[in-house]
Amino acid sequence: MTINKCRVCNNNFFEEPLLRYENMPAVAQYLPDADSLESDKGIDLEVYQCSGCGLVQLGNDPVSYYKEVIRSSTFSEEMKEFRLKQFENFVEKYSLKDKKIVEIGCGNGEYLSLMQQFGVKAYGLEYLEESVKKCVDQGLHVSQGFVENSNYRMNDAPFDMFFMLNFLEHLPDPNSMLRGISNNLSDNAIGLIEVPNFDMIFKKNLFSEFTGDHLFYFTKETLSSTLRQNGFEIVSCKEIWHDYIISAIVKKRKKLDISQFYRHQLKLKNEVEEYINSFKNNGVAIWGAGHQALAVISLIGLSDKIKYVVDSAPFKQGKFTPATHIPIVSSERLDTNPVDAIIVMAASYSDEVARIIRQKYQDRLEDKVNGMEVTILRDFGLEKF
Repeated sequence: MTINKCRVCNNNFFEEPLLRYENMPAVAQYLPDADSLESDKGIDLEVYQCSGCGLVQLGNDPVSYYKEVIRSSTFSEEMKEFRLKQFENFVEKYSLKDKKIVEIGCGNGEYLSLMQQFGVKAYGLEYLEESVKKCVDQGLHVSQGFVENSNYRMNDAPFDMFFMLNFLEHLPDPNSMLRGISNNLSDNAIGLIEVPNFDMIFKKNLFSEFTGDHLFYFTKETLSSTLRQNGFEIVSCKEIWHDYIISAIVKKRKKLDISQFYRHQLKLKNEVEEYINSFKNNGVAIWGAGHQALAVISLIGLSDKIKYVVDSAPFKQGKFTPATHIPIVSSERLDTNPVDAIIVMAASYSDEVARIIRQKYQDRLEDKVNGMEVTILRDFGLEKF
């Protein structure tokens, strides 16, 4: 065993392996010939599960050729027809005509040559020099390389779409690959990622599906969590091709725009200041010293506009609001040092606080000359109670 932590989330494996298969083939490609039989040795495969994310994976080292995509020189007519229909629908659904598309791990160009039939600008990335040459000889735009880390830069990037078919499960560091891909995509890019389906393998007891070439055994759940962890949002994730394959459509996660918070903050600031300025005699108090009220007081600049802050928690009384330094007092201060208005900022308790004030100070609330007004700060602004 070479590792004891998950290659994706870095949590520990469960202590004991799920399976241990002895004298397994060390490779599924580059098979031994007569001259190398004596040196060919079987290996022990140890299958573990992450105790954190649940991803099933081998504890073994990857095969030496994990960066290369090696497919059969031909594929069945049924698979060809399936891929042609799949790619055509994908290009149409996501308006990808004339857009730049890259296949990560394109092998000899088997799938790339199909994809480019649908009016896209198709590119490929492949590590094996021999495969790259075959692709170029076919007139395909393929570069030699491998996405080692998040800083890797592909030729012709950024791309509007990428696809990676039955390659992710081979990689010892899928996080670096996925983050590197994301950093070579346009902001609204879409992606298609497919892996063998461990849900089906488990259901049908396909013990022969374990191989040293495949480090990972993804379910829909663990594939989705891996993709989310590395900068992608899941558009769909489903089983295809007789349930042998999990096919995930993803989109690049965009940075959230919450600049409207600034605009709303300014709106509240203007509204609250206008309200406070309408009281010229005894000033205005705030009821509530919770984190929301403390933030509002600071963010809209009320340190020199509020007489005091009322809070029912004894441990807060006699203290001051942090950053703005307004005294925090008990409700008795409303009797000894009255105000013209109270702005209730008690979040989900605001209505309850307002009812308490109404019950205790009914006479003053109804006094048109020397009375007191109560207003609640809602998410939309001030509301008189």
